[in-house]
Amino acid sequence: MEPNNNQSPDELEIDLKQLVFILLDKLWIILLAAITIGLAAFIFSRFMIDPIYESTSKVYILNRQDTGTTTLSDIQSSTQLTKDYQILIKSRPVTEQVISGLDLNLTAEALSEMITVNSPVDTRILEITVSNTDPYMAKNIVDELTEVSSVRIAEVMDIEKVNVAEDGNLPTAPVSPSIMKNTAIGAVLGMVLACAVILLIFILDDSIKDESDIEKYLNLSVLGSIPMAEEESKGRKKDKKKDGKKGR
Repeated sequence: MEPNNNQSPDELEIDLKQLVFILLDKLWIILLAAITIGLAAFIFSRFMIDPIYESTSKVYILNRQDTGTTTLSDIQSSTQLTKDYQILIKSRPVTEQVISGLDLNLTAEALSEMITVNSPVDTRILEITVSNTDPYMAKNIVDELTEVSSVRIAEVMDIEKVNVAEDGNLPTAPVSPSIMKNTAIGAVLGMVLACAVILLIFILDDSIKDESDIEKYLNLSVLGSIPMAEEESKGRKKDKKKDGKKGR
């Protein structure tokens, strides 16, 4: 039979159902990759990454124009100045004073990177958070930072003394790394990589394996096939073994 002219010899057809069967056939490889990389992620997160603890304090800031009463203008002004307060808390004079007070072996820039300042929406509360590998050190730093920055803000902004609404807490559990999350990500990544490699090998493999490949890639019809008898196959294997022994 003549080749099918409707299909180019270089055309590559991908059967999605066949791809699914290939992945199912190699399921043990996919699961092995998921377990291996997931286990590696667990070990790395558990033993190679230092846990990080966070301690948070809260301060209340009100820029009062009239010492006798609090007006709507006072509240709006305090809210607008929140960003200024955030910068002052992480400023060099404040961080250097904290380092000196606690005798820390840190630079002002390193300490500033440990500090996070947030302000809940529509409030005049500032949340000061310090991250550290030592939970006790995190609490000590945030308490000292709150005290020093409160005085600094009052001096620079010419406002009443900042009130401490809540001292720093002593963290009992690390906030990072998330061991279970990293393990799950590693397992999923292992599955994806294994599937990608298996499918890539299959797609790039253009060798002829059976008559269906002949029809698919060469556009030729197979007229017949001659099966090899089981006894003949065993005989050929025995002959190869004998030849190997004679060669020795």
